[in-house]
Amino acid sequence: MKALLYPVDPLISPLPITTKTRVFSNPQIRIPIKRVGNRCCIAIKAVLDSELRHQEPDIKNPALSTSYRNSEFPKPNQTVFDAQTKVCTGPTQTKPLNEEQALKVLDTILRSAKGELKDEEPVSKAQLGAFFTAMTIRANAFPEPTQWSEGERHAMDHYWPQLIRVLPKDVIFIADPEDSIMGIGSSIGPKFVGNSTTEMRLVGALREVLAGGHLGYEEVQGVLKDILPLKVEEMGLSSVSESLLSAFMIGQRMNRETDRELKAYCLAFDDELGPAPVADVNSLTHYGEPYDGNTRYFRSTLFVAAVRSCYGESCLLHGVDWMPPKGGITEEQMLMFMGANTHLTPSQAKMLLEDDEVGFAYVSQREARPSLYSLIGLREHIKKRPPLATAEKVQQIVRARGKEAIVAGFYHGGYEEPLLMLMRRRGVHAGLVVKGEEGALSMTTRLRSANASKGLPVNYCSGFRSVNLAPACAVDDVAGVSRESFNIEVNASDYGFASTDTPRTDRSVARNIELGLAALRGEKGPAYDRIILNAGMVDHLLGSDGAQDISAAFDRAREAIDSGKALRRLLNYIKISNKVIS
Repeated sequence: MKALLYPVDPLISPLPITTKTRVFSNPQIRIPIKRVGNRCCIAIKAVLDSELRHQEPDIKNPALSTSYRNSEFPKPNQTVFDAQTKVCTGPTQTKPLNEEQALKVLDTILRSAKGELKDEEPVSKAQLGAFFTAMTIRANAFPEPTQWSEGERHAMDHYWPQLIRVLPKDVIFIADPEDSIMGIGSSIGPKFVGNSTTEMRLVGALREVLAGGHLGYEEVQGVLKDILPLKVEEMGLSSVSESLLSAFMIGQRMNRETDRELKAYCLAFDDELGPAPVADVNSLTHYGEPYDGNTRYFRSTLFVAAVRSCYGESCLLHGVDWMPPKGGITEEQMLMFMGANTHLTPSQAKMLLEDDEVGFAYVSQREARPSLYSLIGLREHIKKRPPLATAEKVQQIVRARGKEAIVAGFYHGGYEEPLLMLMRRRGVHAGLVVKGEEGALSMTTRLRSANASKGLPVNYCSGFRSVNLAPACAVDDVAGVSRESFNIEVNASDYGFASTDTPRTDRSVARNIELGLAALRGEKGPAYDRIILNAGMVDHLLGSDGAQDISAAFDRAREAIDSGKALRRLLNYIKISNKVIS
């Protein structure tokens, strides 16, 4: 591939919305970037020398994040999906259904099971598993305010005698595993053991989960390795019941995972493709953005990685093309849109990290953790984020000869400490969690509103970094690394940044790229400031060499952009990623 900057007419627009095209088959990708003053407009043009080895799915409009959803995934039933939003959540967040809502949901499930549902998507097995898991855990383990409402009880009393005659046995087991909830005598739940040897361990674990209990590290790992990757066998039958797997995933999240459960999810597939390759670099930062992307605001991490690579801070990004529940903009979508190869193996990513003209890389979950990638369709029907949404952000797909650090974003308070725990378990020298906008990693220059919601504010950071051994420092049990902990609320104005609203992208991949490329070309403004803020602040908080002085950290990030080095690194990545071979 050749990546070229060239002058174009300012009226040129991104790929047309109405044209159905393949991202990599398109001979040109034009992204207008308005220049300052009288300077002309420019665009980045990706001209393919040849088709990539891998075929991409048809994408009607690659400029929008919603178009990257695999069209082969069946859509969930919206009525039950809306109910899952309310009930498939934690012990304090659940919103019980009223009688009218519950009657509508159960009637929809009944008609779907009988094949009588018209003008709606059928209720999937995964939806049945998630919905009835929520009802069971709420009945067995939740506090009174989030247990069943009177309306839900009335609706269930009316419909369960009919549902028990048409629902599969695995769903009946999930709904009443000990024959103690529905009030109708049935031996199905207590006697159910699964329909295959693969399901037996899963059913045993589920009995504990449905009662509100927790599992051990080895038990969770055993279940995951038994059932993943999720395979579809002949005649459309899955190798394991999607109802049971969905129940397991959402049930553990509703019960609030323990540290040992999260560790099991995090580490279960480290060796799926063999040992991680080791890059010959002095410093490597693993970026754990939320896999489901950004739907509203500028996502800066790809451009931050290009900046930090200019002064020896190698960066490894990982994620997916599209992920529920948000289905927002991801790094893979941006790289795919610009013509980069998004099918790199970990070994190929290692080569790009070591390349003096690149220094950063992206690896898709599809290539690094295929077992976890097989769950994307199921995760859409679960509706809420499963434990994997936390654990997948703390991966080491490539290791480094020198120091390693992990940076991850979070939104919900209470998950910052589990994330840091997983980072310590990884044995890295430094770890950082950031409550950026939309739960992503992008810290903002916008001042905090006086009416901001309670809880941890945007730009809250917490983490640890390695220090010289001193009597006051405690040596971590993992890898014998001496670390100090910190937490800080970053106020950008304290470092000379003007307060500006974050640029909106509203699911536009093209707009996000346009903002990032304009910033890397030196165009001053909100996107430029955010890239500088996030590059310099991460360097400083991780204890990177040369970043002890925060002003110096920001200065070298600015120099990387203003000199043109960061833009050249990104263009080099697009070109070289299509040439690299193992």
